This record gives sequence, C-alpha cells and structure tokens, in this order.
Amino acid sequence: MKIRFILMVNKQGQTRLAQYYGKNLTIQEKAAIEGEIIRKCLARTENQCSFIEYRDYKCVYRRYASLFFIVGVDGQTNELGVLELIHNLVETLDKYFENVVCKLFHCKCRRLCCS
Repeated sequence: MKIRFILMVNKQGQTRLAQYYGKNLTIQEKAAIEGEIIRKCLARTENQCSFIEYRDYKCVYRRYASLFFIVGVDGQTNELGVLELIHNLVETLDKYFENVVCKLFHCKCRRLCCS
C-alpha cells in the first residue's frame, strides 16, 4: 500500500490538513488535486460508497461529523484497509488530544464520533 496523500477537509471544502508523499508536486498541482477531489467527495451522498477514482489515485474517504478524512493511494490498495486506517487515525488523534477531536467535530458524545 502506497499512500500518496492525506487530506482533512471540513464540510465547507476548506483544507485543514494536507500531507503528500512520494511524487514532488507543485503547489498548483496540489491545489488542483485538492479542489477536484474535495468537490467530488462533498457532492456524494451517504448512500454512495466511500471510494472514488481520480487520475491514477484511488481515493478513500470517511466523514466524521463535520470533517472528511481523504486518503489517496495507488490502484492496488485494499479500500477497506484504508477505511480502517482512517478510523485508527481518528481514534489516535482523539486519545492523544484527550477527546478534543470529538469536541472539534461538534459531537454530542464520543460514541457518535468514534464508533
């Protein structure tokens, strides 16, 4: 599994975290990738699957309250494994920052955010 990028985006489409791995992309290329992927993810309904293909990336995303966690990987990666990675990332952030992550998500209780 090769992770190409990790994005954390709010519901308004503003990037809160962007980390790229591997290819050296210019700022303009990163902005174009983020803009298109974010628009595609935000336009999808809850009934649609959490996987999209974009260029030579497979993008897997998961929504936690008001934030989207988007991970771009190469084409041979197991999507369910990436969903598990995203969930573990959220749980780790939640434990490290002592439930601040859930508070940032505007959850009424921890169970809603991290279940």
